[in-house]
Amino acid sequence: MGLIYLDTCLLLYAVEDDPVHGETTRRRLATGGDTALAISPLVRMECLVGPLRSGDRALRLRYEHALGLLVLLDMPPAVYDGAAELRARFGLRTPDALHLACAQHHGCQALWTNDERLARASHGLAVSL
Repeated sequence: MGLIYLDTCLLLYAVEDDPVHGETTRRRLATGGDTALAISPLVRMECLVGPLRSGDRALRLRYEHALGLLVLLDMPPAVYDGAAELRARFGLRTPDALHLACAQHHGCQALWTNDERLARASHGLAVSL
């Protein structure tokens, strides 16, 4: 079974029913097949900021449910070392470098995103949906 790492933006689109990307993203996430969909603790943190800031308990519960369906990958020091290299080589922002480094560290077959900068820096690993 392979792993597909999900960038935070895709979960935001799916859970918050983004008018442009929500339905398409949910359909794409449902076509994972034999691959497991994975996130990092960073994705979890980024998803929970909005509902916590706004005090929207229902939205927080929707995120908690969705996040609970995904494989949670750890982020050992090697992920941060890899992220530092990605920042130095490609000028990625820290969160983006951490997402890509986590996917690389765990041998994910793809990183699904909607961020062209990640797609360019990943040398084919990141796929823009």
